[in-house]
Amino acid sequence: MAQFIIYFHQQWVGDHSEEWFASRGPLANAVVEEARDAGILVSAAGVEEDLNKAMTADATSGSLEFSAGLFAPEEQHLGGLMIIDVQDEETAKIWAGKIAEACGWPQQLRRLY
Repeated sequence: MAQFIIYFHQQWVGDHSEEWFASRGPLANAVVEEARDAGILVSAAGVEEDLNKAMTADATSGSLEFSAGLFAPEEQHLGGLMIIDVQDEETAKIWAGKIAEACGWPQQLRRLY
């Protein structure tokens, strides 16, 4: 078995009406439930969209420091993710496709080591 992360950057979502988003939530939740029922779901979540609520932990100076906000300015930032544990990359691609179709925006797929 191999673990893969399926994720998107918030900027990939695009501008849509509240009704459009409301129609996508149940579709995405259904894919997550399907993955859970299949026994391959490790974790799935959206992340806080307000970047002012982000925190940074940095120990590069030799002492641990926490600060509010992003470590560095980013043009794109993580919007949500799903981690799955599947047989192979082909199976992971199927699940990435399912969540991309349900959400209505692109998804990135990468293997975890």
